[in-house]
Amino acid sequence: MLIGHQKQWQFLKKSAKSGKISHAYLFSGPEHLGKKKIALEFVKLINEWQGPAEGGRVVGGWSPDLILIAPQQGGEIQISQIKELIQKLSLKSYSAPFKCAILDKAHLMNQEAQNCFLKTLEEPKGKTLLVLITESPEMLFPTIRSRCEIIKFFPVKAAEIENYLETQAKRWVKMKAKPSSTDQGISRKESAQIIKLSMGRPGLAIDFISDPQKLENQKRIIKELIEISKSDLSFRFQYVRDLSKNPNLKEILEVWLFYFRSILLGSLTPKFKSPGYTPPRLKNILKKIQSTIFLISNTNINSRLALEILMLEL
Repeated sequence: MLIGHQKQWQFLKKSAKSGKISHAYLFSGPEHLGKKKIALEFVKLINEWQGPAEGGRVVGGWSPDLILIAPQQGGEIQISQIKELIQKLSLKSYSAPFKCAILDKAHLMNQEAQNCFLKTLEEPKGKTLLVLITESPEMLFPTIRSRCEIIKFFPVKAAEIENYLETQAKRWVKMKAKPSSTDQGISRKESAQIIKLSMGRPGLAIDFISDPQKLENQKRIIKELIEISKSDLSFRFQYVRDLSKNPNLKEILEVWLFYFRSILLGSLTPKFKSPGYTPPRLKNILKKIQSTIFLISNTNINSRLALEILMLEL
């Protein structure tokens, strides 16, 4: 079941039905939106609608002709992975009309890997479909971006996530092997919390249902952020001393990013009660958090120093 992104999905369906399929797509947008889910469904769709390869068959849309690439230990996609991908793409299709590859977190290809991958983009062989998934497209070479059809994904409306929770709650409760407290499998209060804290990210909502501890962690991070924003600089700097050593720092900052983004979006509605931030200030905070995430993830910057600079803006 797809949650949201109907405009993007209908565009892809139309492309598949007409046969006008680009050899490479770049799915761009924040994490946990469901980009990989749609990429997998798109691969399944084109192989069903285009028919099986000669002498082969497609079982449920999946086949050995689908190649998945993801970062290895150390957090990078290595050139060895891209070389292996190229070798597999050069082989004749086993059972599907298209040889397909999905590169999850494509921005984590190192420079050698990107240079190697660029050759495949410039000279695609036969019926090849490449889907790059990323939350940081700016980290990819401009030459890679220019050779892909870019499809942007955005946070999903709360009503769509609410509808998903209502129709799938019982299934998730069974997967957790825990008894339901209500006929819906999840209380209205729990549902409201999940919708609010997932902040438009269906994948995160699903994580919260399957692992309640993640929901509690999200609550704690936001509660601490609110306390920090009301504290003086001395307390803030003491806080970041420990935060800078947290192995989940990037994930924590992403929660901050979505929290302030939700405040900014809420400030545009007439009945919204602002917690004391003006839209220009919120925009500046969002830019600073995004910049901090990028620096911490992709440079050797001192994390504590970067966080102290960020604290001056909250």
